Order: sequence, then structure tokens, then C-alpha cells
Amino acid sequence: MLKCCRSVFSLFWHFNIFSDPKKVVLTGRMDGCTITIIKSGHTDYLRGEIVASELQSVKKALQDIGLPQVEASEHQGAVLLEGEVASWDDYVASGYAAVGHGFRGVVNDITVPGIQPLTSSEKQPAVTDLSLANSVFDVLIIGGGIIGCAIARELTRWSLRVALLEKEDDVAKHTSSRNNGMIHPAMTVKLGSKKHYYNLKGNRMYDQVARELGFELEWPGSLALLTKSWQLLLGPLAKRSARNKGLQGVKIFNRKRVKELEPNIGDEQHGAIYMPESGVVAPYKVTVAYAENAIQNGASLFMNTVVQGIEKEGNRIVGVRTNRGIIQAGLVINAAGIWSDRIAQMAGDRFFTIHPRKGVIAILDKKTHASQKMIFGRIQLSGKSHTKGGGLTPLIDGNILAGPNATETPDREDYSTCPEDLQFLVENHLPLNRTLNKEDIITYFAGTRACTFEEDFIVEASEYVENLVHAAGIQSPGLASAPAIAVDVADIAVGILKKKIELKMNPAFNPVRREAPNPAKMKIEERSRLIASNPSYGKIICRCEMVSEGEIADAIHSTLPARSVDAVKRRVRAGMGRCQGGFCTPAVLNIIAREIDADITEICKREPGSEMILGRTKGKARTSYEN
Repeated sequence: MLKCCRSVFSLFWHFNIFSDPKKVVLTGRMDGCTITIIKSGHTDYLRGEIVASELQSVKKALQDIGLPQVEASEHQGAVLLEGEVASWDDYVASGYAAVGHGFRGVVNDITVPGIQPLTSSEKQPAVTDLSLANSVFDVLIIGGGIIGCAIARELTRWSLRVALLEKEDDVAKHTSSRNNGMIHPAMTVKLGSKKHYYNLKGNRMYDQVARELGFELEWPGSLALLTKSWQLLLGPLAKRSARNKGLQGVKIFNRKRVKELEPNIGDEQHGAIYMPESGVVAPYKVTVAYAENAIQNGASLFMNTVVQGIEKEGNRIVGVRTNRGIIQAGLVINAAGIWSDRIAQMAGDRFFTIHPRKGVIAILDKKTHASQKMIFGRIQLSGKSHTKGGGLTPLIDGNILAGPNATETPDREDYSTCPEDLQFLVENHLPLNRTLNKEDIITYFAGTRACTFEEDFIVEASEYVENLVHAAGIQSPGLASAPAIAVDVADIAVGILKKKIELKMNPAFNPVRREAPNPAKMKIEERSRLIASNPSYGKIICRCEMVSEGEIADAIHSTLPARSVDAVKRRVRAGMGRCQGGFCTPAVLNIIAREIDADITEICKREPGSEMILGRTKGKARTSYEN
């Protein structure tokens, strides 16, 4: 019976055992179904035997990788790892070793000498006040990345009081802007995983979402390049896998055909798997668009607001403690990205650990854009790899991105780069296009992914907290999956709320975002009329990206106001060109200061503390930009 139970429960996300003096009731969920097994016996004894067997399996796996000192125990259905190891690589290896043994998740509390992985980069906003004290909302979303902003927009379809908290001074400052902007096809994700489900569904939603929210979207398609001639034999298997996963139009090209389609492709390729359902967007613009539409439909967005604790009565959240007071909410949604496990811990439902994976990406000059049409990347055959391998991605704005690489890091907001990162990109990615060289790189940046050891998304209602929903562990292909995740999380939230309050659809909901003019996308006649009505649209501030003064002013006064140099950059790309703001930054600073009636010394590059001008050497403040 014990062996049978273990094999059954290994398929479940989690199971609960309810005590009864005469019987054991075991319940588990799989694919949305509930399965119940009833057997006479002693509940605690049977449960203890199952857990003991699973823990023994984990301990053996730890011994097999040379980490017998690590302790494993059970915590709320998850396996809890404790002890000390010599390196961060050992920390990561122990987490992966604990996966697949029948537990709900892996909580890794192992310590590494000299490293504090949970607190090393956690930041507190400079602002501290009581402006949100005693405020009440039906739904409180934690995290202003693309997932949180998309959820907020979906929830405004209902007549709900929706609030979104973001600890930074703007949305999309972390993972949601620090990626390559690719809308992945659902090819490399595991069939049956949540990643596969949301990747496939979200990919198919993007055309409609782009039309409604007004961001640019292109579908250049991608080539997974074969590095050995024998890999062409994998063609039938790849096409079968694509069909099973729901992909359309997947083809196998030989070396000659690839060369015909992309004449500048490197000579090392031996053919490719072509996937037409591969798109590109500017991820920061998508996040801003979701946030603005949410606000336009009634959501409240609070910046510089960090969650410091969660107050509960029994198994229900009654208050969320922030640096701006305690907020009451009928339901809390955890979309905190790289900090989502910390939020889960505060709420008493910690069953996973985020271990950050850093990636560095190089941005190439726009002059390279004509050298390739599709996305390139080498095929990944290693079953042990936790990354797609990166490649070359032509963007809608004209640049090509090279990367990312993948490095495990203990620091959740580690955006540092080093010469070795750049050299890796130059040696491994640039050769995919034989016309590219190191001199084409205008800058490079880093981002971190919110990885769980299970390497899958967590999209579900909490099993231990009545009014908590998780949207966590959202790493690549999180950008592609975001629209679908948002719809499902909103549905889960509404289902929970309906048990407590009466809900109605929002009659004023408008899925179409109100946009500011974009002169670069207009026909000449239309642009001329715009400039005639407002000459500021004819004053070019950023010449690399052809951004006008009028567009910058619009960003500053938009639904989601841009009040820093980088926030303006995320809205209209001023400063993203070849000179990286070398010429336009002074003008952008002046325009921001003028539009918000502030001293120029108060304007920041990023957040408070990153002021770019320390003081004046002579003269009075200049409050307007003079062409």
C-alpha cells in the first residue's frame, strides 16, 4: 500500500491528509481533478511513512553529489534543506538534487560562508509616511513587473478596488526590462508543465493585446541552428514534438536553405529548426502599456512602496504592512518576481525558493539590423541545461541583441557586468552572424531571472492562506506567457472573492489604451499637421532615436508619469542610441525639470540618490530647454 501511495502522490502537486479515528482520507490534485483515496488505518502513521521515504530519497540524492551534511525535512508539503556548504554552486546543486522526490517544492535554507542570499540586495525606498494607512482594497497586487501590471489590468474588467504596489519609483525596473524582448514559441518548454501551457496560450494572445494596448510587435520567426550535420536526423522528432506541443508551421531547413534565407549567417551551421511563432517586443513598453491601461480603468498604482510584513488572523491575511502604512485587502496576489518567495514566507506559505540566474546582454548598433531578419540561436541538446542558450535577436527598434548568458548568483539584484561576460557574448553569439564584430556593441547590461528549483511557474491559489494567490517563479518564457498568466490569476482571484462579496463586471472597462502621438510612425502629412499644432514635436532631442521634445513631455505627463531620465528612456527610448545619451541627456534633464517645475539638481537618473547634477558652478537655474 505504501509503495502504491508514493507512486500516486508523485503525480500530485500536493496532498492533504485529514484525521479520522477510523479511516484515512488522502486527497491530491492532478490537472485540475481531485482524487481521494480512503483506507482504514492510522493517518499520522501512514503520512509519516510516506514522508520518511521521500526524505530518504532526497538524502540519497544529496549524498550522491557529495553533500551528505545537508539536512532534509518536511515543511508544509515541501522539502526544507538546511546546513552549510562551501560554495554557491553547492547551494544550487543541493536545491536541484531535492527536486522530483514527491514534495510540493524545495525550500533551500542552506548557508554559504560569507553570503546572505536572502537579504544581500533588498532595498527600502527612501520615503516613509502613513499615506496608505487604513486604506482598503478588494485586491492588492505585490510587484510592478509585467506580470503584476498585466494582472492589474485584467482585474479592472470587474468592479473591484485594485491596488498595485511597487517598491521602485517606476514599473519594469527589474526582470521586465532586463531581457531580450523575445516572445518565445512553446518549443523548448516541457510538455505538460505550466511553462508550456502559459507559453503557448500567451504567445497566441499577443496580437490582440498589442492592438489593444498600442505597443509594437513583430514576428520575425526564429532559427534553432544545428551545429552538427547528423542533427538533421532529428528533424522528424522535432516536428513531432512541435505538433504535440501545439506549435504551427515548424519546418526543418538544410544548410543551403538557411543560407538562402539568411545570407550573413555563420558558417558553422548545418541547418536549422524554423519556428515562425517567434516574436519580439520592447518588454518595458509592454509593461508600461499594461500599467497605464490598468490605471485608465480604475486601478491604483503606488510606487516607492515596499511590503515589510503581512498580518494574519488564522489562515487569512488581514493587513499588509508597508513603509507607507498598513493596507487592508480582501485578497493579496504575490507577483513579486525575484522576491516572491520572501512574500510567500511573510504570508506563511513558503514552499519554494527563488535562486537568481543572471544573464548579460549586449546591444548592437542599429546599422547591424539589415544584416539579419530572423532570431538566431544554437540548438540546445543537453538535458542538464536550465537555459535556452541565448542568441541574436533583431529588435523592432532596429538594434540586434546578443545573449543572454546564464550565471547563478546569490544577489537577487546583481546587475553588475564584467569583461568576461562581454567576451563570452563576443565569442559565442556574434559568430552566428558573420558580419558582426565587437565594435558594433554600443553597451551591455545584466538582468536576473526568478528561478525556482523546479524550473516551472507557480500560478495557483495558496493552499495554506485563504486569500493569497501566487504568480511566482516566472522566468523565461515569462514575457511570452504574461497575457495568459494574467487572465488565469484574475480568474482565480475572482473565484475566491465571489465567495465573500458580490461582483459585477466593470461597465466602463476599455481594453484600448490611450496613447500619445508617435511622430516617427506617422506619414509625412500627418506628422506635418502634428508639428503645426504643436511645434515641440518638431524639436528633435535624441538624434540617435529621433525622439522629439513633445514626446518627452508627453511621457512626463502620461497616465504613468516618467520623472527620471531612465523612466523617460523606457517610455520613448531617448538615450538608447549609439551615443547612449551622451548628447541628449542635458536636454532631457532640462525638460523634466521644466515640466514638473523642479530644480534640475533634483532630477535623478534612476531613483532618489542618483541625481546627475550636484550643483551649479555659476548663474541661475535654467528652467527650459532652448533649441
